[in-house]
Amino acid sequence: MEIRSKRLLLRAWRRGDEIALVRHGNSHAVWRNLTDRFPHPYTRKDAVTWIRRVKEQGEPPRSFAIVFEDEPVGGVGFERMQDLNRLTAEFGYWVSEAYWGRGFATEAALAATAHAFAHFDFERLQASVLEWNEPSRRVLEKVGFTLEGRLRKNCVKEGRVVDSFIYGLLRHEVQARS
Repeated sequence: MEIRSKRLLLRAWRRGDEIALVRHGNSHAVWRNLTDRFPHPYTRKDAVTWIRRVKEQGEPPRSFAIVFEDEPVGGVGFERMQDLNRLTAEFGYWVSEAYWGRGFATEAALAATAHAFAHFDFERLQASVLEWNEPSRRVLEKVGFTLEGRLRKNCVKEGRVVDSFIYGLLRHEVQARS
């Protein structure tokens, strides 16, 4: 499955993406804004493991390479939560530092949220943003996510205990903009 937007292609990660994934993902500036499941330094072995893992997710896809000019320059996706939260997915994205400030994260997030609600039974997507990541907060707001709260001292990143912001987007909000 492929999703096209104005400038980008969202497609499944595939063999051959490892070099670009390492080139764009092996950045301290990118890593410091993501969960610790995204390793740093980011190695070829990490890229191979990631591509194998997302292939096992099956169809329809939940993790996409953000492709610009035929090269993966980031990723976007969502993961179903469990138990009482099973109709909610954790949403996330990253874009290579070389492409920051060009609107790629917003464009990819718009396309991926529409896909999530069109192909899955989710009622809600949510995203967590670390306290220092103002640009990501702006991306989520442009996409239509609502700031729902600040979780005080609930995350550890780079050896610091920090706040995070929780954003939510509901199915009917996306349907209303269509």
